Amino acid sequence: MIYWQLFYEFFKVGLFSIGGGMATFPFLSALADKTGWFTQAQLADMIAISESTPGPVGVNMASGVGYTTGGILGSVCATVGLITPSVIVILIIARFLKSFRENKHVNNVFYGLRPASTGLIAAAGLSVVILSLFNIDLYRASGRLIDVFNFKAIILAAVIYILSNHIKPTKKLHPIVFILFSAAVGILFQFAGVS
Repeated sequence: MIYWQLFYEFFKVGLFSIGGGMATFPFLSALADKTGWFTQAQLADMIAISESTPGPVGVNMASGVGYTTGGILGSVCATVGLITPSVIVILIIARFLKSFRENKHVNNVFYGLRPASTGLIAAAGLSVVILSLFNIDLYRASGRLIDVFNFKAIILAAVIYILSNHIKPTKKLHPIVFILFSAAVGILFQFAGVS
C-alpha cells in the first residue's frame, strides 16, 4: 500500500511541478504536512543533498523520500511516479509538436507557464532560506526572539556570499568548492558539539 501511495503522491508532484526540480519544493512541503513521511527540516536537508549531488533535484528528492519511507522499492516507486507525467507529456508533445509548432494558442500557454514556474521556484528559494537561516520551531517552543535566528547558518551564508562575490581570489572558484567547504564546516560543527 505504501508503494502505491508513494507512486501516486509523486505522480501528482511530477504532474504539477512545472519548471524543474526546485518547482517541486512547494508540493513536497505540502506533502510533508499531509503525510508525515518527513519533516520540513528533513526536506531542507534533502534539498541541500539534492543540490550538491549529480542528477535532477526533483528526482534526487523523490528518491530520498521514497527510500526513507519504503526502502529501495519505495525509492523506485517515488522516482517512477515523479518522472511518469513528464514522459507522458513528452510523448504527447513529440507526437503533435510538428502540427502545433506555430500555433498562437500553444505559444500563449507556454508564455503563461513561464511566470508560474518562476513563482514556484521563487517560493522554493524563499522556503529554503527560511528553513536554513531561521529556527521557527525553536522560537515557538521558547518564545525568545533570539532563538529565531540560526546564527551558525547566517554566518556561513554571509561568509560564502562574501567569498563568492567580493574576494577576488575566491570569486572565480567553482561552486563545488563552496559546497565542500560548507559540508566541512558542518562536519566540524558536529564533531565540536556546536548545536
